[in-house]
Amino acid sequence: MIKTYYYNQKVKKEMKRYIKTIFILTIIFANISCENRLDTEPEQSLTSENAFDTPEKVINILIGTYAQAGQGASYGGQLYTIAELLVNDQELKWNGTFTDPSEFNNKAINTNNTFVTNLWLNGYDISNQANIVLDNLDVFENLDRKNSVEGQAKFLRAVTYFDLLRFFSKHNNNSINNDEPGVPIMREPVLQLEDITYPSRNTIGEVYDFIINDLEDAIVLLPETNGVFASSLAAKSLLARIYLQIGNYEKARDLSNEVIQSGRYVLTENLNDAYNNDDNSTEDIFAWQVTDSDGTNSMNTFWATDRFGGRPGNPDISIEDAFFRIFDDFNDARAGYFYIDSETGSGIASFKWIFGNSNIPFIRLPEMYLIRAESNFILNTTIGATPLNDVNIVRNRSNAFILPDVTYVDIILERLRELSFEGHKLHDFKRLEISVGEIPFDDNRLVLPIPQREININPNLEQNDGY
Repeated sequence: MIKTYYYNQKVKKEMKRYIKTIFILTIIFANISCENRLDTEPEQSLTSENAFDTPEKVINILIGTYAQAGQGASYGGQLYTIAELLVNDQELKWNGTFTDPSEFNNKAINTNNTFVTNLWLNGYDISNQANIVLDNLDVFENLDRKNSVEGQAKFLRAVTYFDLLRFFSKHNNNSINNDEPGVPIMREPVLQLEDITYPSRNTIGEVYDFIINDLEDAIVLLPETNGVFASSLAAKSLLARIYLQIGNYEKARDLSNEVIQSGRYVLTENLNDAYNNDDNSTEDIFAWQVTDSDGTNSMNTFWATDRFGGRPGNPDISIEDAFFRIFDDFNDARAGYFYIDSETGSGIASFKWIFGNSNIPFIRLPEMYLIRAESNFILNTTIGATPLNDVNIVRNRSNAFILPDVTYVDIILERLRELSFEGHKLHDFKRLEISVGEIPFDDNRLVLPIPQREININPNLEQNDGY
C-alpha cells in the first residue's frame, strides 16, 4: 500500500538511486576506523560542487537521512531491542542464537559487539547526512522550503544524538553528571578522507545543549503538519521527552500540553489500530516508515514468531510471567495483547510487532498524556488537565478500570504498561534511579561501551568505565 504522496513510486525510485550516492559519502565516515582504508587513495570522493547544487538533490539527501535512521541498526528496531534486553530482569527471555543480543540480556557486553558498533556507526551516518543537508541550504530560494528542510535535518540530528548520548554515556542525574564524557559532536559534514577528524567526547551537558538547540530551531522552522516527515509538533514531542529525561518537568509539561492541545492527534479506538500500520495512525506523532521495498522492521524479526515473520521456533524474545505483574486489571487490553503460536509451540509474544512491513511508532500521543501527567504531579499543577484525568484517558482506551485517585507510582506503572517493548523502560529506570534487579541504575553495565574499533583508531576517544 502506498502510504502518502511522499512515498509514491517515483519518490521511492529516486530515494533508492540517491541512497547509492549517499552510501559513497557515508561509507567513508563509517569506516574511518578501518586502517587499511586510511592508507588507500580515495577514488570516490564527492564535493558539493556538483552533488548538492539544486534543492532537489539536497532534498534527496534528506530523504536518504530518514532512510538511514530507519535502518535495523537504529530506529528500524535494534535500538529498542538493546534497551529492552539491557533493562530485563526476568520479564523477558532471550531464546535466540545470536551472541550479541544475549550480551545485553546478561549485562556483559563485549567491546566488539556488532549491535553496539552498528548503532554507533549508523548514528554518525545519520548525523553526517544531516550535516550535508545543513551545509547546502543556500541552494534554496523558496524560504518555506528551505526552513522545512533545515528543520527536518535538525530534528533527525537531534534524534540520533539523544539516543547516542543515552546509550553511550551516564544518565545526567539532574545535571550532576553534566561534566562527564558524552559523545563526540560532529558539526561539519565529512565528504572525503581529508575531512576526517579525530574528535574527543563532548561532555554530557554540551551534548544536551546541542540537542536542545537543534530542536528549538526545528520547532520554529517546521510546519505543524508535514505528512510522514518531521513536523513542529514532532519536534515539541521529542523535546518534551528530553526534558522529562533530564528532570526539567516544567518544560516537559508545557511542551506535551501544547502537542495535546493542538488537536492534531487522537487516541485510536483500540490497540489494534495503534500498531502494525501501513499508514500513520491517528495517534502517531512520528513513526519510522516501512514499506515492501524500503525501511526495516527488525522488531518483527526478534519479537514475532516464525508464522508472523520472526525467526524460526520461539520468538527470539518471549515475554515471561514476571512481566504481567505490572497490570492491576486483567480486563486491560494491554494485558492480553499477546499470543502463543500453537503452530510452533512458541513462548508468549507481543502483538505489537506481528507485521514486518508495518511502521515503527516512535512518538505516540499516549506518551504525551503520561509526560504531562507526571510533570503536573511533580509540580503540583494541573496545566491542561489533572494527572488523574490524563492517566485515565490512557487507561480508558485499553478498557482498564478508571482510577479514583492517582499516585506517582500509578503514573510510572502506566508508562510501563502503555509503552512496553518500545524502548522506554531502560531510560525511565535510569532517570527514576530504579535498579535493574540487583544492578544499580548507574552501574557501568547499563552503559554501552564505545566500540573497540573506534578506540583503536581514535586516540582522543575515552572508553567508558568498566570496559
